Amino acid sequence: MAKATKAKSTTPKSVISNDAMTFLVDYINNPSPVGFESSGQRLWLDYISAFVDETFTDPYGTAVGVINPGQPFKVVIEAHADEISWFVNYITADGLIYLKRNGGVDHQIAPSQRVWIHGKNGPVKAVFGWPAIHTRLGGGEKETQPKTENLWLDCGARSKQEVADLGIHIGAVVTYQDGFDELANGYFIGRAFDNRIGGFMIAQVARMLRENRKKLPFSLYVVNAVQEEIGLRGAEMIARRIKPDVAIITDVTHDTSTPMINKMIEGETFCGKGPSLSFGPAVHNKLLQLVQDVAESAEIPVQLRAVSRSTGTDTDSFAYANDGCPSVLISIPLRYMHTTVEMLHRTDIEQTIRLMYETLLTLTPKTNLSYFA
Repeated sequence: MAKATKAKSTTPKSVISNDAMTFLVDYINNPSPVGFESSGQRLWLDYISAFVDETFTDPYGTAVGVINPGQPFKVVIEAHADEISWFVNYITADGLIYLKRNGGVDHQIAPSQRVWIHGKNGPVKAVFGWPAIHTRLGGGEKETQPKTENLWLDCGARSKQEVADLGIHIGAVVTYQDGFDELANGYFIGRAFDNRIGGFMIAQVARMLRENRKKLPFSLYVVNAVQEEIGLRGAEMIARRIKPDVAIITDVTHDTSTPMINKMIEGETFCGKGPSLSFGPAVHNKLLQLVQDVAESAEIPVQLRAVSRSTGTDTDSFAYANDGCPSVLISIPLRYMHTTVEMLHRTDIEQTIRLMYETLLTLTPKTNLSYFA
């Protein structure tokens, strides 16, 4: 097994500065729906450019910062930038708007939510309408449940022409308005922590490398990929372009400590108890062991889970790209995934950042990741 160097971490206990928190709030609050990630990517590139040697983007909007470019050995740390959303699909004569999903958005949380419709003239406020409870109950009939086909938006327009006058068109993308907030005991909530928290964390790794003046023996590609929520498409494209030798992917995973989640199926993962490491075919066993050794050396608590056939994350795209790329998944526990109140814990953010940082300081082009040597 590949072994990490047994040395105490030199990183500070807190790795989230006030400036970093300002960026996190702005980044989470900014809409970045699947296929329309460019505004969020601009924020991310503006922030990370101070910590990397060069940046580039690909045709569909994946953004990359490069540290120590031009080396023959290439390492990726990666997250995805996109959030689930809706598309305007049909506008009635009375000015009501029906939708299609853009990614795995949850129809059951939609009634009474406030949204932005991103039209030709800029964002337009709207709400998901829903009949009052007085009108849904009675007569012995089963209460109507929200479904994509019976959900509509009301933007205040009362005709199809008034909708058009606001710049709203078929194909306009719709995002929820809810943004970042803090709860008690170190918990953060927000829309789209899945997975802009990953983009935040990989940016902080780049910041720490620059501020601590670390010289890596390889080129590091800090990758914020698009279109993960509809099939890992951005990672698929950028993996073929970069052709990395090693990939470290970060994404969210389910906190399974809340009601209505079966631990026998989902495993046991808790917010506040450290990053989660996954076992599965796409996860390279020797690289995973190295990360576990790093966590032990740096006294970073980790949780373990199994993912069966696929991780369901960009890990799969990197692992099977080109001639195969040793890849590992470092996840952060999240409550209430794909809702407007996704919740995670500050210490998990810090520990995930530290684990990626310390892993990069341990890796070299000579690290033996062969299963047969």
